[in-house]
Amino acid sequence: MDDTILRVPSLEDLFRTSEPIQEQPWTGARPTADEMARVLGTTPRRIVTELSGSSIAHWNHGELHDVVEPMKDHVIMTYIGTMQRLERRTGRSLASGTARPGVVTIIPSGTSSRWDIGGAVDVLQLYLPHAILERVAAEADTSGPAPLLERTGHLDPTTSRLLMSASEVLDGSEALDALFRQQLTELLATRLLSAHTGAGASLQLALGGLAPTALRRAIERLRSDDDADLSLAALAADAHLSRFHFCRAFKQSTGLSPHAWLRQHRLAQAMTMLRDTDESVVSIAVTLGYGSQSAFAAAFRRLTGETPSDWRRRAR
Repeated sequence: MDDTILRVPSLEDLFRTSEPIQEQPWTGARPTADEMARVLGTTPRRIVTELSGSSIAHWNHGELHDVVEPMKDHVIMTYIGTMQRLERRTGRSLASGTARPGVVTIIPSGTSSRWDIGGAVDVLQLYLPHAILERVAAEADTSGPAPLLERTGHLDPTTSRLLMSASEVLDGSEALDALFRQQLTELLATRLLSAHTGAGASLQLALGGLAPTALRRAIERLRSDDDADLSLAALAADAHLSRFHFCRAFKQSTGLSPHAWLRQHRLAQAMTMLRDTDESVVSIAVTLGYGSQSAFAAAFRRLTGETPSDWRRRAR
């Protein structure tokens, strides 16, 4: 017989005043992509959401004169070939800047302001849940993330370049692209903590590479033909490390990030199949996890300067 005693609350318990729960600024805020679609009056050219809850979206929108309501995620954005004046009004304060390549704009979650933009904008946006910032801060052995600062056309080529790479380094392979975006989110969260909080975090970087056994397990997972779980979280868990420390230790050991290592491995597989088999290019693309023959051909050409068919003719 179960000896567990169930405690029935007394009347005193029921009517005791509890401590008030402090709401976070994003409590009750709108889903970020929904609010962006409303205020920009259009749909994104592309949006990709990760299992972690972060998203990367590419928008083209026209002039804007509206209030952006509080959103659940932090929004970090940079601009592609754009030159437009930005004005943000929050209460009685006015911040202004210029949307142009190399700058970033940050809207912290749960905040609201009026925006005035006079013309067309081509923009990449990262929607980052605060929980990811908290996790990265904890993994980096900091005391916790300070509040993100509002930024309006703020010069930061490093953050801008990282975010721009989201659209520049997509290969058309679900496993490769997902792993790249996961790495990118970690890098951007780390950058935000060190450069865009009220008190720049001093992140403790991992020293040394992976232990031989951990490196072998990581490479075995990356070499696997099963793309079901090539996530950064799974790779880090195998090594008994945080994602923050795993990425740095893996690069210390191999000279490459996990995504770059996997991309080189898939390229080597492609070259072997093109040289040693008569499989069609489309069949090789499917075998290696690419969504289409054209996506595979574009990725192959970026790395080799040749199409798969041209490389095959030359290699034989």
